[in-house]
Amino acid sequence: MAKLKDMDVPIEGMHCASCVLSVNKTFEREDGVEAVDADLASNKLHITVNPKKMSYDEMESIVKNLGFELHSDEVTLRIDGMHCASCTMNVENFLIRLDGIFDVKADLTSGTAIVRYDKSKVTIDDMEKVIKNLGFELLGIDGQTEIDEEELYRQDLKSKRNRIIVGLFFSAILMILMYSMWDPLMGLTHQIHQSTGIDISSMGLLSLIVSIFPFLYVSLPILKAGINGLLHKNLNMDVMYSMGIIVAYGSSILGTFGIVLDHSFMFYESSVMLPSFLMIGRYLEARAKKKTSDSIRELIGLQPTVATMVELDENNEVISQKEVQIAEINLEDKLLVKPGDKIPVDGKVVGGESYVDESMINGEPIPKVKKDGEEVFAGTINQDGVLIISALKIGSETVLSNIIRLVEKAQSSRPPVQKFANTIVTYFIPVILTIAIIVFCIWYFILGATLLFSLTCLISILVVACPCALGLATPTAVTVGVGRAAEFGILIKNGDTLENAGQIDVAAFDKTGTITEGKPEVDDVIAYGIDENELITLAASVEQNSNHPIAKAIVRKAGGLELLNTVDFENVTGKGIKAEIDGKTVLAGNKALMQSNDVEISEDILSTFDDLENQSKTIILLAVDDAVCGILSLSDKVKPNSKRTIEELHKMDIETYMLTGDNESTALSVAGDVGIDNVEAGILPENKLDIVHNIQSNGTKKVLFTGDGINDAPALTQADIGVAMGNGTDIAMESGDIVVMEGDLENVVAAVQFSQKVMRRIKENIFWAFAYNSILIPVAAGVLYPTFGIMFRPEFAGLAMALSSVTVISLSLLLKRYVPPIKRAKN
Repeated sequence: MAKLKDMDVPIEGMHCASCVLSVNKTFEREDGVEAVDADLASNKLHITVNPKKMSYDEMESIVKNLGFELHSDEVTLRIDGMHCASCTMNVENFLIRLDGIFDVKADLTSGTAIVRYDKSKVTIDDMEKVIKNLGFELLGIDGQTEIDEEELYRQDLKSKRNRIIVGLFFSAILMILMYSMWDPLMGLTHQIHQSTGIDISSMGLLSLIVSIFPFLYVSLPILKAGINGLLHKNLNMDVMYSMGIIVAYGSSILGTFGIVLDHSFMFYESSVMLPSFLMIGRYLEARAKKKTSDSIRELIGLQPTVATMVELDENNEVISQKEVQIAEINLEDKLLVKPGDKIPVDGKVVGGESYVDESMINGEPIPKVKKDGEEVFAGTINQDGVLIISALKIGSETVLSNIIRLVEKAQSSRPPVQKFANTIVTYFIPVILTIAIIVFCIWYFILGATLLFSLTCLISILVVACPCALGLATPTAVTVGVGRAAEFGILIKNGDTLENAGQIDVAAFDKTGTITEGKPEVDDVIAYGIDENELITLAASVEQNSNHPIAKAIVRKAGGLELLNTVDFENVTGKGIKAEIDGKTVLAGNKALMQSNDVEISEDILSTFDDLENQSKTIILLAVDDAVCGILSLSDKVKPNSKRTIEELHKMDIETYMLTGDNESTALSVAGDVGIDNVEAGILPENKLDIVHNIQSNGTKKVLFTGDGINDAPALTQADIGVAMGNGTDIAMESGDIVVMEGDLENVVAAVQFSQKVMRRIKENIFWAFAYNSILIPVAAGVLYPTFGIMFRPEFAGLAMALSSVTVISLSLLLKRYVPPIKRAKN
């Protein structure tokens, strides 16, 4: 039975006894919760759980759905010495036992452990003691300790490379000695035998002398880790490798001196070759693992370190400039960005004009023109002109910093399929040890094979079996896949989302700002008795005092026209605007505004009004001194890629919905244009949650909902997958499970395709990890020997084990070249 975990987790948002009751009742119904007591006085959730059945992430999700928040401190520990899946499992299993630690996620790929804890109960020193007791080293806290990762990586590779060279060189010498039959010590061993009666193998003694120092040098990291594991009762793969190596070399020594074993037990070349091949595997694995996290390093590398700060005169001319560190920049500082430079902060252009490459933000390769008033983002590249920008967001508040945080968090998360792999890893080593011993006993005691053959089978099984490939199958694919998605402007927040996004049955969309641009534009300008420009000037003059989107669209339409001063401005709720210009009363609004002010509308004007309204356009009537003098029609344009997005979803057999607060005729018109199956119009944001819940049909359908991430928050939370549309400036980073940069609707489909591709790759990785073990363990056990005479020597078993991990990582690395089908077709 799994050990129970008692936790006192701070909880925020409970205000009354009914809140407490709601939390308690909800958790009491959950499998894996043994006891629960939400305390209003201390704002703590006292809970006892079975960690195998109820994770901290699941607890957090339950609390969030109730409208509350769990609070915990978080730290990322850099750990040296984790080599296999069992290492990460042990780090997690031992750290979680500390009182005050709620969740631990150790990542073999990055060599880190993300710990969520209560710092009033447990310290970093407490965690370091546990990590040291497991035989690993705490390098420091990510972000707080200066760790030269490149230097550590180079030193690690150099050490492995030197050991490989020494090991293979001396393995070759030992093999030459064995096959050349050159035996310079034969006379010495003969004299020893005559004088003492001890029968020493002269070839064995020569091999021992040649191999002893190379063996210790090459094997030292493995033996040290294995001994540490045994001393701290931490059964890992280093223990198994050490057993195989020690048995092989120890048998050779015993055979050399005729102690228990005879002279046929000569594994010297295998004993040196075996750790050499293991080291080759770790060398290739280290290089491949570094490549898996290249995407996040590339993102971090986009952050500039210096900037040019300038001082401007009243005419916006530069009067002085100096180079400063990024950390020295304050809000509203003016910065000069030259062609080819990276933009240092999120800011607004206040001078100059240039094209800016924003592909690292939105995945789009076409540069965007930036001029006065346009926003720019840290890390993007200025191309051909000089820009002067005013700092709006600095440091950790920039869009790039938010992207890096999200990608790092997603890469360290795990999809539910990882639980299956973790379960296998938990039992893997004890099972393999048992199999190795049983195979030895069967060959030696039952089938009557020689001790040499039986021992060779035992060593080969210990070495060839490895859960490393199984442990690497999921995290490497997630790391590469999430990083690659970020390159396309798709931020996938966690492993659950990555797994579930590819399994959706229904895709539901908000209309405004999602299917449509979200910015109404003036389509038709119809003037009666006045010039069109005069009509636009009058309309824009009265609308300039309003913040309504329609008013802003009319002001934009006026462009460079000189607007008139207004007096007695009045916003008539639900009808329009009333103001005076040059002593004349000007009305701009709907028919109700005209009727309430006794303005007569002719049949011709009404006919035109009805025709435009039937086209699902918003109509503004303009009247001056009780006479209608024009009509302006506006519409919210459908995004160019909306129709293609819906078509691609239909090809994937995904049903589509549109949920909007707009009127039914407009909603049906937009839905018809893009091909959406179902429409729910005239609904409030809070009603969207109920509709999403009804579509889910009690869990039989998985629903993806796409909205702007602000007023659609309830529906985003209710949906199985919530997609927040970001515009690169005011991204709703906390809303939804996926953030689509720049509001590119095609990326909703691309996110689904990424999910499907990464999950397929994870399953392929798991298959190959199992295939290696399933095929090679029986071969190592000698099943092919009776029929074919094939025997798996320990050194080749070590090489095969190493190749299994390299195969899995290489398959994951192929995701770096993946382009979603919807993007390939577009290009």
